[in-house]
Amino acid sequence: MKILGIESSCDETAAGIVEDGRILLANVVASSMELHAQYGGVVPEIAARSHIEAIIPTIQAALTQANCTWGDIDGIAVTYGAGLGGSLLIGTMTARTLAITKNKPLYAVNHVEGHVYANFLTETSLPGYTLPQKQPGFPLLALIVSGGHSQLVLFRDHFDYTLLGQTRDDAIGEAFDKVAKIIGLPYPGGPSVSKKALEGSPYAFTLPKAKLDDTYAFSFSGLKTAVLRLAQAQIGQDFTFPSTKLPERLSEAQKADIAAVFQRVAVETVVDKTILAYEEFRPKSVVIAGGVAANEDLRRQLAERLPISIAYTDIKLCTDNGAMMATLGCFKALHNQPIADPYSLGISPNLSM
Repeated sequence: MKILGIESSCDETAAGIVEDGRILLANVVASSMELHAQYGGVVPEIAARSHIEAIIPTIQAALTQANCTWGDIDGIAVTYGAGLGGSLLIGTMTARTLAITKNKPLYAVNHVEGHVYANFLTETSLPGYTLPQKQPGFPLLALIVSGGHSQLVLFRDHFDYTLLGQTRDDAIGEAFDKVAKIIGLPYPGGPSVSKKALEGSPYAFTLPKAKLDDTYAFSFSGLKTAVLRLAQAQIGQDFTFPSTKLPERLSEAQKADIAAVFQRVAVETVVDKTILAYEEFRPKSVVIAGGVAANEDLRRQLAERLPISIAYTDIKLCTDNGAMMATLGCFKALHNQPIADPYSLGISPNLSM
């Protein structure tokens, strides 16, 4: 079974082809990141226009990479939520049209759930990929961390899961982006903060962790504010000093230390919760998913603190891609999940797990 996956929830136009839910045949991503960098974040209108230009060539490139024709494709999976409304529309309308014209079953898939399924890819002949040797087993604990999501989810089986907890405010990836702006690092913030952190000391300062009444809930807004106050204090100013002027006043050493301390505390926050969930539910496997899953400090901390081994998918499959959606589509087909109506499928920008 070969499924084509289409992903357009934010600024990445992506298409992937996966066989039997485990073999990666194609993964093509057209990014509009450079267009958004000058604005310090994703501009929804620019993202949508970029998807219009890129989506058909990206799908064709995926077919070519997989050495497939439309006759080889058994179904189409498309992200219908969560994400930016205009971006989701381009992907879903394209998938709907292709499903009708190519006479293929259509699977509507959840973007956040798709990130988890990137971990089920174990084989590929494509160069430059390092994949887990085997698929995770159930019950499975998933830590989903990205620019828009911070969640802990317990999967008892495919499509049978419980959301244990999620962020009450900023997602961890969003906090990385905001801290990058505070100390003057370029967009995207996550990789910039991680790179700068290598130059600093993770214990140079003390920053707080949120204490919540819900065991598995997250909060990063307080940590972000604490970073702002720390940066202001480092240049001898109080809370009235404009955050936009901080980068020019902070030294490179101060920026590095702030980045290192923030990253350590932010990562410890999600790892602490993951360890608690592991101890309560004793899952057979643990996976991390989402863009922040590419963070090396997160991978290191989890590997050191979990009592079981954890296999990480390739970093290229952590950020938004079509292969993860194709993988989820494969399992939908294999488990006889409902097929979407290509004549009426809508989008759900605020879709949750």
